[in-house]
Amino acid sequence: MAPPPVLALALPSETGRVLSIQSHTVQGYVGNKSAVFHLQLLGYDVDPINSVQFSNHTGYPTFKGQVLNGDQLWDLIEGLEANNLLYYTHLLTGYIGSVSFLNTVLRVVNKLRSVNPGLTYVCDPVLGDEGKLYVAEELVSVYREKVVPIASMLTPNQFEAELLTKSRIVSEQDGREACNIIHAAGPSKVVITSINVEGELLLIGSHQKEKGQPPEQFRIPIPKIPAYFTGTGDLMTALLLGWSNKYPDNLGKAAELSVSSVQALLVRTVEDYTRAGHDCQSSSLEIRLIQSQDDIRNPEIKYRAEMYNKEVDQIYTTKQPHYIRLGQI
Repeated sequence: MAPPPVLALALPSETGRVLSIQSHTVQGYVGNKSAVFHLQLLGYDVDPINSVQFSNHTGYPTFKGQVLNGDQLWDLIEGLEANNLLYYTHLLTGYIGSVSFLNTVLRVVNKLRSVNPGLTYVCDPVLGDEGKLYVAEELVSVYREKVVPIASMLTPNQFEAELLTKSRIVSEQDGREACNIIHAAGPSKVVITSINVEGELLLIGSHQKEKGQPPEQFRIPIPKIPAYFTGTGDLMTALLLGWSNKYPDNLGKAAELSVSSVQALLVRTVEDYTRAGHDCQSSSLEIRLIQSQDDIRNPEIKYRAEMYNKEVDQIYTTKQPHYIRLGQI
């Protein structure tokens, strides 16, 4: 008897089918544990490949588990291919710990695009934060020279954007220029998910709709929450994938929805830890994902994208059509 059809292929969802290659923890929400559920809530079929399987994230005093190597990753891809299961609309990658595994991911991108040339590759280039590398230094050049050119969307933080562009970001203008450098290398969409400039926390997004044309760029001011969380970067990139696919020509709208969801989740996390009698500044916090699913499906937009004008040094909000003049940015 012939096997039944794979309904995710025969009757695909309106949103898409995502292959997500990220870490996995038994307890807590980082990597695929943070990304997959959110994308499913937004209507996506998601197939996770776990680059590591750990008991818990590495911020705990100890952890146990296994690490997938490049050959094992390729075995999984060949298994999918042998059963005609390799059609995906999106590839999502997060933390990758070795050059060999990253090189295999590059092979995966090529293989997936041989099946679906229109594949969207959303890459969170997890390299480090606040001036500190999380990975071996040799991964930086592989990301810069091989991964960035084939990505559709890149979601670095401030430090990662500096590494990938070989530039310093100490102002909003620096952040915008870093986006331009990344556009020139390949990706049409860039979101620098967090930039600290002059005491203000910002997200800066940029969408180059046509090569050689000035991109549409925007900022979203984000209130600082006095706590440290795990899994928020994985969550943000997943939401940006989910919402930018629903609003393909409006990256600002996608970012508004994503930031609003994340902030609502973080506020709830702090409230719950405080209610449990925990000092939220004493250690990293596990995000309250399950309790925040309504904020993922239907976020209340509280954080607005302020669009930079391409021609003059101005921004305006998506809510108000009137320009708000800025000083030198």
